[in-house]
Parts: sequence; C-alpha cells; structure tokens
Amino acid sequence: MADMEDILTEAKEAFRRVSDFEDENRSEALEDIRFSRLGEQWPEKIVKQREIEFRPCLTINKMPAFIRQVVNDSRQNKPSIKIHPVDSGADVQTADVMNGLIRNIEYTSNADVAYDTAIEASVSGGFGYWRIGLDYAYDDSFDLDLCIKRVANQFSVYGDPDSTEADSSDWNSAFIVDRLSREEFARKYKGKKNVDDGEMAVDFESDAWSQSNDWLDDKTVVIGEWWKREQVEKKIILLSDGRVLDEEMTKQDPMTMVLINEGVLQIKQSRTANSHKVTQYIMTGADVIKTNDWLGCYIPIVPVYGDEIIVEGKRYFRSLIHSAKDAQRMFNYWRTTSTELVALAPKSPWIGRKGTFDGDSANWATSNTKSHAYLEYDTEAPQRIPLDSGPAAGALQEALNSSDDMKAIMGIYDASLGARSNETSGKAIMARQREGDVATFHFIDNLSRAIRHTGRILIDMIPKVYTQERIIRVVGEDGSQRAVTINAQEPKPQLDQNGQPVTNAQGEPMQGVYSLTSGKYDLTVTTGPSFTTKREEAAYQMTEFVRAFPDAAPVIGDILAKNLDWPGSEEIAERLKAINPALKQQQGLPPEVQQMVQEGQQAIQELTQKVQALEADKSVDQFNAQTQRIKVEGDLQNDHIKIMQDKETTLTTHALSVAQKADQAHQSNIAKAKQASQAPARQG
Repeated sequence: MADMEDILTEAKEAFRRVSDFEDENRSEALEDIRFSRLGEQWPEKIVKQREIEFRPCLTINKMPAFIRQVVNDSRQNKPSIKIHPVDSGADVQTADVMNGLIRNIEYTSNADVAYDTAIEASVSGGFGYWRIGLDYAYDDSFDLDLCIKRVANQFSVYGDPDSTEADSSDWNSAFIVDRLSREEFARKYKGKKNVDDGEMAVDFESDAWSQSNDWLDDKTVVIGEWWKREQVEKKIILLSDGRVLDEEMTKQDPMTMVLINEGVLQIKQSRTANSHKVTQYIMTGADVIKTNDWLGCYIPIVPVYGDEIIVEGKRYFRSLIHSAKDAQRMFNYWRTTSTELVALAPKSPWIGRKGTFDGDSANWATSNTKSHAYLEYDTEAPQRIPLDSGPAAGALQEALNSSDDMKAIMGIYDASLGARSNETSGKAIMARQREGDVATFHFIDNLSRAIRHTGRILIDMIPKVYTQERIIRVVGEDGSQRAVTINAQEPKPQLDQNGQPVTNAQGEPMQGVYSLTSGKYDLTVTTGPSFTTKREEAAYQMTEFVRAFPDAAPVIGDILAKNLDWPGSEEIAERLKAINPALKQQQGLPPEVQQMVQEGQQAIQELTQKVQALEADKSVDQFNAQTQRIKVEGDLQNDHIKIMQDKETTLTTHALSVAQKADQAHQSNIAKAKQASQAPARQG
C-alpha cells in the first residue's frame, strides 16, 4: 500500500509538471484548430459589437484548403516500413515474413486511419499521436497480436518534458487521460482502491479525492494511464541454436524450457545487460487502479510533430497555418468591408420630368428595392444616373493582397492548389507544384520519423509476442496474402489465402523455418506513392514500352496484365505466364544444360574479346579471316548447346527429329569451318 501511495504521489507530480510545460503548446494548438477547422476567426468582442450594429461579419475560410493539400499529399504517398537482417542469426526470408506480418498488423488494425488522424492533427494543431497495443487474435484464442490504434483526441496525451529526440523515442514518462462522468466512473470502477475487485460505492467526499482538485470537478472524473520507463539490468542467455533470449522471458516459454531441460538446447553463455522496463499504471487522482507490465522497452505512444522550434531548450510545436492567421483575419475584414460598401452604396436613382411618375407612383417609389413586372410612365421614359462604385475597389485590392500573404507565409501557391497558371508544359507545372511540396515537406518527413519509430517498437515487440509455433497471415506489398508457420522446429510450407501451397518461380513449394525470436533486424522507411498508384504507373510505362518495342510483348505480357486494374487480370496474367517463351525455356532446361548455356555465353564473351583484340592488332584481311572463324566457332558452340538442350528436355519423336535437323546443321557448319580455315592460306 505504501508503494502505491508513493507511485500515486510521483505520478501526480509528473502530471502537474508536464501540464505546466505543455500549457503554451496546447493553448496555441487549440486556438489554431478552432481558427482553421471551426472558422472561429473574429474576436468575440468585435462579433458582439457588429451584431448590435447589424453589420456583417463574414468568414471566408481558406485554411482547410491549405491543410488538405499537405494531409492528402501524405495519404497519396504512404511511408512504409522495410525490415532488414543485420546479424548472422537473421536471414532475408525471415525479414520478408516480418515485413508481411507488419503489413498485416497495419491492415487488421486500420493503421492508415491512425496515420491520417495524426498527420491531420499535426498540420492543424502542431502535434498528433497514435499508440501500439496488444489484443487477442480471436475471441476464442489465447494468441496475442500487436495492433496500431489511433488517438482521436490529441489533447489527451502528455509527453515527457525532458525528451530531446526528434521522434521522442527517449520518452521516460507519458500520460493518456480521459474524462468520465461521475456516474460512469462509479459504475465502471466502483470503489476500487489499489485492488482489482470491490463493491464499495465511490466516496467523492473522502480525503483522497479532496486532495485531487485537478482530477475531479462537479461532474467528471479524470482517469489516466501513466506510462513509466525505467533503466534496469536483465540477464540474457545464448542458446546452442544461436538465439539470444531474456532469461526471465525464456522461463515463461514452456517449449524452450522443455528443450533446455531435455538437453536438446544448451545455455552457452549468460551475462547482464542494460535495458528498460516499461510499466503502465491505470490511475485516478485518488488511487492506482491497476498495474500492467509492458513487454517492450519503449513507451508505445508515437507522436507526430508539426513545425518544431527549440528556443532556450524548450520545444514549441506549431501548425501549418499558425503564422497565417493574421492574413486570414485581414482577408475576412476586407471582404466584409467591400460587401458593406457595395450593400450600403446608394442605388442609381431614376430621373424624369415632373409628373412622369404620377401614373404608377407606388411602383416607382420601390423600384430600387423590389422587382416589378412592369413600370408605367406618362410622357417620356425615365433614365438612371450611374453612380461611381469605386469605394469598394480599394477594399477588394487589400483582400487580394491578404490572400497572397497567406500563400507566401505557408509556401503553397496557386499551382499547388490546382489553379491554372502561365506554365504550359507539364514539366513546368510539376516544378511549380513541387515548390509547394518542398515548403511543407517537413510535415511529411516528421510523419516518416514517427512511422520509423513505430517500426522500431514493432521489431522490439514481435520476438516477445510471437514466441510460440503458430500460423500467421502475412500480406505482400501488392496486397496478396499467405499463411506462414513461424517458430517451427522443421520447415513448414506456406499457404495462400485459399489454403493452397505457395510455389516459387521454378514451381517448387515454398517452405522454411521462420524464427521470429532470434536474430537482429533493422528497418528503413520509404516514402512514395501507394502500391495502387505504382501499379497504374507501371502498367502505363510497360504499355508504352511494348508499343515502342513490340517484340517484348510475349516476354512481359503476363507482368503487364497483372498490373492492369480490371476484372480477370490475374487470370489473364497466369495464362500469359504459361505461354511465356522465356519462362518455358528456363523451366524446361535441366541444371546441367543450364550450366552449359552459361558456359556457352561465357565462351561467346571470350570470343568477342578476342575479336576486339584482333581489331586492334591485326591487319584488315587477317582480322576478317579470324572474325569469320570465330563466328563459325560460336555457331558450332551454340549448335552443340541446342542439341544437348533438345536431347535432355524430351524424348518424343518431335524432339528427335529436331535433334536430327540440328545434327545436319552441325555437319554443315563443320564444312563451313573447314572452308573458313583454308581461307587465310589461300589469301596468303
């Protein structure tokens, strides 16, 4: 109990400190979001004054267009995590499985929603977040899966005020808070006091609650998660199969312990290493409700920052539109002013001789405020006197200046917003659009940093979560799915989404041992168009290539069909693949014939080098004779390879006849070789 009281005191002090530290960032972010997304752009006093005077107070909000330009650009160019092996205990195949597992984690947990929510929050307010969690794979299973969840309310997260890393991977403390009504809190938690059960009613008048003014008000209760990371020492062991494991985690793995106890695995070495322990405390201002140990060494909350400024050691985070608010206010003011000037300007009066309007005086009196079907006059037609509408011209010019100021401040000009400009060539238009992308690229780059830190957390967690032999689904870059058995003792086949074995290019079943608990892996993050966009671009470029080089169609036809986005494209690709001459030749050759083909290609390269040498050192006649001999020898070599290939691939009558024709061609080439060898002598 004393320990829980100390933890509660420490947590409340940490929360008070981070609240004070982030107060300015949070107030500025809230103002920017209300200004840009809710359109609250006029000072409250001015709005009330204008309402009293019945004056317009127009808001023509241009901010969402600039925000969407950056956010939607990030949606089109999704950063992706790539895993790479870095030591002898890792391998490329297992890294590929981990890549597919991470893509499956992102797919099943709707990680794209988490990424989009965070980048939109950072562009609009200066910071956003998502989190990594654990959940059971199925309702009737004990297998755990990792998941990526969005943080819808960016103001619910409080980071570590002592953090200095750009991606905040050095967080040692973080809070996620939420407010519940008193009734909901009492129904959900009842009277829990440092224990997991209890039926007491919540006494909000107790001394514990009376000392928690910041965590309690008349209607709501603050419930919080405090994530705390501490540096600890742990004992690691090296097993005879090359795996390096945490000793405590190994004791919780029954299969590994059985292998060690039976002598199948031996502990080769052990040592003490520095690590971090992460603990989650569910708490209120009055007590700690629950304590959970996190398996990883990072706090599983990932921030996405906007424009970062560090002044005297303090970090400030600003939105895209923060410095453009005054220009937007000026734009609203001048557009409102021009509207007032036009609305209040006197209408052009009608003029006519005395008595002209007597016949229809009532309609003539309201002709400037109402629309009449007709107006009658007695003697001659009245005329209007045009009035100068110049007073609004100055206000409209100032509004245009304010609009240009907004673009200049944010670095996003008309071309980036889709407006037409003076450029006519596609290259020039793309260059202008690129200027806007460069001006706001730090928002996209900060998103990439956050996803890289997410990959770092997943690499740290995967060996600790996926420890048992089980079947997992992995997703390919193109969206294809297959089932893979991980942590097996012997090779297991891979299955596609229909339960059929997955084969390689040679038609052999793909199988292997994929141990996610051993080896070290690193990651990179690549930013570019989504796979769908890449596929469309690839299909377009390949179509142009085939149009320019028609002979390539039989060779790459299956790949082209696979990238076309229409029903049946996969079936067309499979049929074209079956008749692809290059693949048929490659798959039909025995290994020894393939080796002969390679040797023949190498011999041809050597002969080519000899030709080049003769070209430099010999006379023209001698060079021609030698070239002819080399050409014939190359033909002989190719004929020999063709004969061996035909004899090895099939014993059918057709193949034998082909071989006989090849032999005849071979004899003919021998005769040509003899004639060619006698040519230099005759020339001499």
